[in-house]
Amino acid sequence: MSEKTIDSAPRVALVTGAAQGIGKAIALRLAEDGLDVAVLDLPQKRDQLEAVVEAIKAKGRGTVALYVDVSSEPEIEAAIQGTVDRLGGLDVIVANAAICEVMPIVDLTVESFDKTVAVNARGVMLAIKHAARHMIAQGRGGRIIGTAGTYGYAGLLHVPAYTATKFAVRGLVQSAALELRGHDITVNGYCPGIIMTDMTSFPDDEANGGHGTTLRKHFEIPPDIKPATPDVVASFVSYIAKPESRYITGECMICISPCNYRMATYE
Repeated sequence: MSEKTIDSAPRVALVTGAAQGIGKAIALRLAEDGLDVAVLDLPQKRDQLEAVVEAIKAKGRGTVALYVDVSSEPEIEAAIQGTVDRLGGLDVIVANAAICEVMPIVDLTVESFDKTVAVNARGVMLAIKHAARHMIAQGRGGRIIGTAGTYGYAGLLHVPAYTATKFAVRGLVQSAALELRGHDITVNGYCPGIIMTDMTSFPDDEANGGHGTTLRKHFEIPPDIKPATPDVVASFVSYIAKPESRYITGECMICISPCNYRMATYE
């Protein structure tokens, strides 16, 4: 059944980093749930994002493609305003865009650190800030959702900048949830752990036996354990985007598969 607002207009979502992987899966799942969905990614991913737009249209939902750098405040502000103008409002935002560079702390450059923080932490902050402004003005509540990560609970070797940003997202989520609770706006995060996407592809995959094999070897994941796919995360986000999830806020929840368990705890 389609989600509706009180006046029966379709609810509207905006998903960043939606050209592929988890973002694409979330955008398509929200469209299946009956929401109109604006999708956002970098200009160089135009062909991929247009394919997502066509898939959303095929589900009978309204959509718009936006080409934006999530670390730029003017661009994010314009993208959110464009979503409101073209789709009629904003009820859900999923700040999914993120990057990860494998670089041990002794080799970590200021440029790499700043770039990772700009996309993964500042990008989520800007999405929360400008989405909240529109949701408060609309007066019908909303759902703000950011991508955190299991590495926001326990650090991981060789990705110190990425790990730091995931801890930062947890702080942003908790603080914003307290500020926005009086407006029926929830703020939550999802922590995917290891999901089979382009981000888990490595140059050695072909030599090791295919996509994901380098990662499995690095983390000593047993061959009988199948890592999760983006659809698993999308189904989780689908629930916390719904009106009935209003009592869940300030949480960064682990969408976890068995192979992640050891890495996502302090054992």
